[in-house]
Amino acid sequence: MMEGAFISTKEENIDLNQITLRRPFHLSDLDDIMVWTTDEKVANFCSWKPYTSKDEGVKFIETIPTKFLWCKAICLNDRAIGRISLKSRSPHDKSRNKTAELGYVIASKYWGKGIATCAVKQVVKVVFNELSHLERVEAFVDVENVGSQRVLEKAGFQKEGVLRKYLFMKGKSRDMIMFSVLFSDIKL
Repeated sequence: MMEGAFISTKEENIDLNQITLRRPFHLSDLDDIMVWTTDEKVANFCSWKPYTSKDEGVKFIETIPTKFLWCKAICLNDRAIGRISLKSRSPHDKSRNKTAELGYVIASKYWGKGIATCAVKQVVKVVFNELSHLERVEAFVDVENVGSQRVLEKAGFQKEGVLRKYLFMKGKSRDMIMFSVLFSDIKL
């Protein structure tokens, strides 16, 4: 983690050493999860629409282990302020699949404070050891999501290019930027 990194906001001082990743989500996280899953700003660049009920949050908690290859809560003082995950293209055949796709989401009140970058850096440090079959982690970012592009660049991902009209989501075709980090890029 980043030693001595404090981010000062009007509301609170955030010590980035207090950012942890934990698994799994618990029902006790429901109120924290609802903060970011009901926020339209957060859902804007995500495939899901803002949640409208706690039942959707409970379903998220119950089904999260089946949706991702690897998933953890991004926590500030053990409160779930977001999620970071990896999904596999072919989850049943690790011998052929050497790539996983990174995704993350964080409550909008924590945007621009270094928290997402801190979480992504933590993942890069551990994921190639925890999932030793991986050679590459990639991330797709909407061209309009400049904040997320900065997160990946600061975390050591390389920008590979723009994929034009790559994704149709929420009624429109979106250009996406592909980023990646390779096992060979990591300094152990």
